Amino acid sequence: MVAALMMHPLPYHDTKPVGAADFYFAINATFRFIREKLGSDALSAYWQDLGREYMAPVSHLWKVGGLPAVAEYWRAFFDAEPGAKVTVTMEKDRVLLDIQTCPAIRHLRAGGRTIDPGFCQHCYCVSEAAAEKAGFAVRVKGGNGQCQQTFSPRDQAFGPQIMENIEKAL
Repeated sequence: MVAALMMHPLPYHDTKPVGAADFYFAINATFRFIREKLGSDALSAYWQDLGREYMAPVSHLWKVGGLPAVAEYWRAFFDAEPGAKVTVTMEKDRVLLDIQTCPAIRHLRAGGRTIDPGFCQHCYCVSEAAAEKAGFAVRVKGGNGQCQQTFSPRDQAFGPQIMENIEKAL
């Protein structure tokens, strides 16, 4: 059974064809709660822990499968996200995600929720921590519903992430 799971780009047990969009309400509220009670540094640490610990099976797939596994994961991930409009492009030395409609931001807006202003930074923090364990780096620009994410081998990363390049969610 474990070998069969490792063949799938999403190493999770889920029988639904798409995710439950109300999950976005929960994570947004969690992010806001942590930021308000413990501060932004604690929220960043929480996101990094998610990337290292919760995403460990994904990191393993990426480490074993390389950039093709990164591309496969993101295609499968966004195929299961309701309302996502994303193009995943595999290039020789990187994987590009062009997120035209972020499913989380879309659902939070449609639900009339106040979005944690740092919501889009979680994509970088979680993905960077997961990617690092697999020998990759991620850089993000844009946000607030539309962004570009680039995954590349760490030794080919193009400078540090500039957090100001990640827009605040409104």
